[in-house]
Amino acid sequence: MLFFGGIKKTSYLCAMIYEILIGIVLYAVLFVVTVQNSRRKVVALQDRLDKVRALQELQQAQSLQNIERNEAKIRELEVLLQKLGDENSLLRLELEEKKATLDYNNKVAMIENEKRRQAETVIFSSEVYRQLQDCLREGRSLGHQEWTALGELVNSIYTDFTEKLYNLYRMSDQDYHVSLLIKVRIQPKDIALLTAHSKESVASTRSRLYSKVFGRKGSSKDWDDFILSL
Repeated sequence: MLFFGGIKKTSYLCAMIYEILIGIVLYAVLFVVTVQNSRRKVVALQDRLDKVRALQELQQAQSLQNIERNEAKIRELEVLLQKLGDENSLLRLELEEKKATLDYNNKVAMIENEKRRQAETVIFSSEVYRQLQDCLREGRSLGHQEWTALGELVNSIYTDFTEKLYNLYRMSDQDYHVSLLIKVRIQPKDIALLTAHSKESVASTRSRLYSKVFGRKGSSKDWDDFILSL
């Protein structure tokens, strides 16, 4: 009896040790998976932030303040070139290259600003926008063809708008539709109607998108402001 009791005890201890080892292995696997997932999330967030920063830097480069700064630098370079005369031809070429670059950047920025100034006029006078207003008057949401037409209109005016959004975040149809309507300055209550969602759902979508893209809490208006800046 003592012999069989010892065997049972040993078997029980082995079973316990086995279960503990299995638990340790599972815990280690879960820990590794959790760490890897966290790292992937950090990398993905950093990638999104880098893309947002690049977009914001582009907008800054096209701002009126930056154009004015460039013009001041161009005037300074012109004065330096006049003082330099025919001496030091290598330095003259470097200064002329800087001046030409600043002048080119300003021309591109002014063209983009002019396009943006005219954009809303083009949108508001378009057949697509009139159809959108018809939907609001009739109290119905947009259909597939109307969403497609709206997307094509926005991308024809704001270059690569859709691509920029999807590069930042893997959007659902609702996310994309809400962002499109923000871009053409539709009010939140009307966005709710056109997307067949509640006002609360639309507000939640906007604030959630800002949090996902920027990695920090933000209001629905914060997302609106970002979309309008693209």
